[in-house]
Amino acid sequence: MKYFLFGSLYFAEGLELALATVIIPIYLHAEKGFSLPLTTLIAGMVMMPWVLKFIWGGIVDYFIRFGRKWFILMGSLLGVVSFFILVFIDPVVALIPFVFFLFLSHVGVGFLDVSADAWAIEMSQERERGKLNGAMFAGLFAGMAVGAAFLSFIAQLFGYSAAFLTTGLLILLVIIFPLTIKEVKIVKKRQKMGSLLVGEFKKKTTQLVAIFAPISAISEGLLVFAVPLYMKIGLQLEIAQIGLITAVFPAATIVGSLIGGAMADRWGRKITLYVFIGTSVFFSALLIFANTWQILAVIYGIIGFLRGGYYASSMAMLMDVTNPKIGATQFSILTSLGNVGELGGGMAGGTLIALLGFSRIFLYSAWAFGPALLILHFIKLKKRVRKP
Repeated sequence: MKYFLFGSLYFAEGLELALATVIIPIYLHAEKGFSLPLTTLIAGMVMMPWVLKFIWGGIVDYFIRFGRKWFILMGSLLGVVSFFILVFIDPVVALIPFVFFLFLSHVGVGFLDVSADAWAIEMSQERERGKLNGAMFAGLFAGMAVGAAFLSFIAQLFGYSAAFLTTGLLILLVIIFPLTIKEVKIVKKRQKMGSLLVGEFKKKTTQLVAIFAPISAISEGLLVFAVPLYMKIGLQLEIAQIGLITAVFPAATIVGSLIGGAMADRWGRKITLYVFIGTSVFFSALLIFANTWQILAVIYGIIGFLRGGYYASSMAMLMDVTNPKIGATQFSILTSLGNVGELGGGMAGGTLIALLGFSRIFLYSAWAFGPALLILHFIKLKKRVRKP
């Protein structure tokens, strides 16, 4: 039940991220005529709530006596309402309101995310967190795959406003399921988070993990907007074609997440990360040879598979070093740091493409994994006791 629960919640997040990383950049650049640097800047700015997850996590932990499920529902509804409002806003005429409500949608889904993570930490044991994160990221990328293909199809047939409306409706349907799950609250009174949080971040392992998180995410940030834009500018594809090809990445990531999560539980977090990150270096560099949509789809799919294995095992590692009593806050700080690296690369992507071209961006996305592998070497994780 827990695997399906968190997989479905992450599926809702995936729908929102598909809209943010595929539909929005194409909409602003190709449909509304915004420049590449401005397009990626806007697309990155509105995703800043993912960098600010520690704020949403702090709120969720501060009011821990209300549990996690209530914040999941309220955050989801905030995102849904924001999408409905976006239907009526033209960014050319009213850019600031458009950016504001798009930002607000990410705030809502951000609350969903940190609450689901904290709930998952409370409900799981270390020996199953790899598989649980595999299910969560399988749900996330299933949502991204469905969102990239289906929402692009909706945008081409009925317009981009219809894609915003559809995203809100789909998320509304998904969050019905958590209503049927009974939550057991681990703390029934307000707690002092400051001392707990300081104590956790005094640990050397936590500090190294906090450094590893943003550096390991830079590569994904460089590619997240660059690949859809490359398909539009470099390969001259239509939005529906872009959506279908982009869906290959999350579809392959689903498989990678499930396999990587199982490997992380069986062989350990670090070994699994070495395998998936090390192989990603080679295939990220191969993107420079993707001069047809067929080659791009194959290479991008392999990168998606590898990225799924990395996500599941790294998130399991982050959960392992997180104190469940401050699960929303500590885990959201660690994942926020990861999002800093990803969004930093994404926001700079348009300018870097204009200055350097797509081929160099692809090569830099491969190079960015080098420092992450070095830091991973120094992270010392406690040995797990295997149960017979």
